[in-house]
Amino acid sequence: MKRLALLSGIAIATAGLFAALAPAADAQTPRKGGVVRMTAPYASSFGNLDPHRSGRSQDGQVHMTLHRTLYIWDSAKGAPALELATAATPSAGGTVWTLKLREDAFFHNGRKMNADDVVWSFTRLMSAGEGFVGARWIRLVQGAVAVEKGETKEISGIKKTGEFEVQITFMQKVEPGFLFYNMSTSILPKEEVEKPTWATAPVGLGPFKFKEHIPGSRLVAERFDKFYKPGMPYLDRVEFPIMAEASARDIAFRNKEVDTSILGPVQYVAYNNDANLKKNILEVAEVFTRSMVMNHEVKPFDDKRVRQAINHAINTQIIVERLARNKAYRATSWLPITVPGYDKDMKPYAYDPAKARALLAEAGLPNGFEFEWTTSQNESWGLPIVEAVIPMLAQVGIKVKTKVVEVAVLTDIALKGEFQAYIGSSQTGPDPLQTLRCYHSSTPRTSCNVTQYKNAEYDKMLDDAGTTDDAARKLDLLKKANAHLYDAAPVWFFNYNKATLAFQPWVHGLQANPTELVHQYPEYIWVDATSPAK
Repeated sequence: MKRLALLSGIAIATAGLFAALAPAADAQTPRKGGVVRMTAPYASSFGNLDPHRSGRSQDGQVHMTLHRTLYIWDSAKGAPALELATAATPSAGGTVWTLKLREDAFFHNGRKMNADDVVWSFTRLMSAGEGFVGARWIRLVQGAVAVEKGETKEISGIKKTGEFEVQITFMQKVEPGFLFYNMSTSILPKEEVEKPTWATAPVGLGPFKFKEHIPGSRLVAERFDKFYKPGMPYLDRVEFPIMAEASARDIAFRNKEVDTSILGPVQYVAYNNDANLKKNILEVAEVFTRSMVMNHEVKPFDDKRVRQAINHAINTQIIVERLARNKAYRATSWLPITVPGYDKDMKPYAYDPAKARALLAEAGLPNGFEFEWTTSQNESWGLPIVEAVIPMLAQVGIKVKTKVVEVAVLTDIALKGEFQAYIGSSQTGPDPLQTLRCYHSSTPRTSCNVTQYKNAEYDKMLDDAGTTDDAARKLDLLKKANAHLYDAAPVWFFNYNKATLAFQPWVHGLQANPTELVHQYPEYIWVDATSPAK
């Protein structure tokens, strides 16, 4: 993979942190042919096959197979790498970037990708009233918000400067790779998206083309012979059997019916205690923060003292040890441990029920209050965690009513603001500035400010970090912003995920992707002759 030519000091630091997490390169010669069966572990269905509309991790597995973005994430180097773009040249102090595009990338319908596809895809993402998840990554482009507001039809900051060249003007200095590796910014073919069959039979630029989707069961993709990377993909087919239940994944993996399986806390312990299974476990410190998200537009979560009280009322450490089985790192604030801006000296909220009661009394709630907590069944950050927390909150007078929903539904609930509080897992890296912007007042809920946190002092710190040329000052501002969130406690800070993926011994080419371990670029995966799948 080619590496992004210009990296800021923060990006370089990120690369150093993540490079140590990548596995050694596979020394064997990849074998052509075969099938890999990668479990879809997070829900009983795929939420949306349109990459612009879905930010769900499970959907992302499919998107990375069928679609492509201007950049991809290079797990070995810990940095974004050029993909559909072949060169990226900055000017105007890093606010204007000229991107040269591949001239050998074909959509699955046989048409060659060009600059018009990039302009159209990014403009679609900002369509007024649509609330596309990927709009989060385009919003920093000059004129993008005007399109989102319905004030104009074209993004002034994106211009076609050649058949295979675009120029993008941003409102602040950015590294475009950190924005445009996200699958929700996939480059799509307008003529296919506008067909009524698009939502059920997507067409993309990826190494595999859509074959079939049996809702609630599986999705299958077949090799695309005109993929632009010579000799790739190696596999004939990729299958995604849907297995939301950990026990079902465990049985299928042990019976050699699937080739990869994400491990929950219980399986993590069991597989590491098995001499054979422990040989083939891929482990990575993911840039995800698990938390209970509070809706600040719902009383009493608009009061910082109430949110701080919740953080003090919960014995988080014992939950990480006993329920998460230490397959996690205790969270202090929003940024996880492998992201620049994380402060290793910051101490997490102390378990202190007396302080929690005092804070509630200060907030005018000496007898506590009641709220509805929305959750999924997810064993790592769902109902089991909620059930452990409920009696802890009850000790300080806070009563909880639970509302259980599908994981696939949870994201929609969050983006629509239809919750009082919910527990979930949020991507909080690899770029700390964009991660922290999820609490900026200008960021809408449909992007990632689901709490609707607003604070002018915090906004200024991020605005200054986005405009300074001083790398040290930028890092200092990011640390201060993260410390500000610690005090503001917009969420209950639970943990940072340690992701683990079990794989069969015949599977090769997996990537230790810290941005989401189940998100694999499947063109690099291959299986040797011992694979039983045909």
